[in-house]
Amino acid sequence: MSASPSLAQRVLSIPPSPTLAVNAKAKALKATGADVLNFSVGEPDFDTPDHVKQGGRDAIEQGFTKYTPVPGIPELREAVVARLKEDHGWSYTADQVQVACGGKHSLYNICQALVDPGDEVLILAPYWVSYPPMVQLAGGTPVIVPLDETKNFDLDPLELARHVTPRTKGIILNSPSNPAGSLLSSAALEAVARMARVNGWFVVSDDIYETMTYGDGPLPHILDLAPDLTDRVLLSNGVSKSFAMTGWRIGYTIGPEPVIKAMNKVQSHSTSNPSSIAQKAALAALAGPQDFPRLMLEAFRPRRDFIISALRSIAGVTCAEPMGAFYVFPNLSSYFGRKWRGKTLSGSLDLADYLLDEALLATVPGVAFGVDSCIRFSFATSMAVIEEGMARLKNALSGLE
Repeated sequence: MSASPSLAQRVLSIPPSPTLAVNAKAKALKATGADVLNFSVGEPDFDTPDHVKQGGRDAIEQGFTKYTPVPGIPELREAVVARLKEDHGWSYTADQVQVACGGKHSLYNICQALVDPGDEVLILAPYWVSYPPMVQLAGGTPVIVPLDETKNFDLDPLELARHVTPRTKGIILNSPSNPAGSLLSSAALEAVARMARVNGWFVVSDDIYETMTYGDGPLPHILDLAPDLTDRVLLSNGVSKSFAMTGWRIGYTIGPEPVIKAMNKVQSHSTSNPSSIAQKAALAALAGPQDFPRLMLEAFRPRRDFIISALRSIAGVTCAEPMGAFYVFPNLSSYFGRKWRGKTLSGSLDLADYLLDEALLATVPGVAFGVDSCIRFSFATSMAVIEEGMARLKNALSGLE
């Protein structure tokens, strides 16, 4: 029998998505009849709104099931432009918009269009798990900038400056963030803007959770603080979180037209275009009523308040307050070094495995996000599940030797 083809080094150098791996393990356990409580899923526990579903049905009934333009149908790109103008006052054209197969695909296209071998890209930790691999797959080097939990994971400009080199090409921002739900302050964003201006960086602003914030007043954004950087900022967004459309796979990028054209070239040789049916559903979401994100936020707020309180009531646990998204990222490192069945728990991966095996709690270890001291819990689930989950967590931690 002949040997299998050798794998490309770029694939061997990156791990699979740990969030998807945990979710798969939890589902496999649940399939055996185990009462698993899943706190690992990064998607709203709401159904897609009816008017959005109808947009997809209408597309099918009308035979809108063929190829579309690579960057997305014009009316959807116009709807993205109109939404940015109405929500933020920012002015773009449809030619500055690319629609892709989800926010993840949008970010992948950005990296493919902008990052060369040898380029360094600054990534703030905790980070969404796919940022570093996306940079690596483009041949670049992710440079991790640690954030301070005691400062609610805001960015220290001095810490950022310490990681800048002549090879720095750009920076990826995510506010509100996955996994911590943290926000970047105006002062932090102004510092990023100054460095980007001086050094000629590109700036990726991953705004996928922008509709889910719990504070008063507008969300600080680099384009509001530094509108002169429009020709350097790439906005990544989508309908997955704001309209509970994770499976529809529609994301989009807004940015300088030359970059969007380059991304279109990349997309033309990968997916060609996003699903025609899903694009029509996304059009219904963006052009239709905008009350759905607010209704989700009203449901998430009491869950957030309860889970923070429950976590902080457990001895040895600290938890920064999430000001956006639907995650908490508690620090459980005081339990590292303890034992279970003779095995010493040495980090977040061991602890997450323990919680799944012993308490049937599916979580995501912080090491996947670049911060091993923490574990991510999603509170995009019912209050009953959260209450039971926090009780199980407390009992499981108290059972460690």
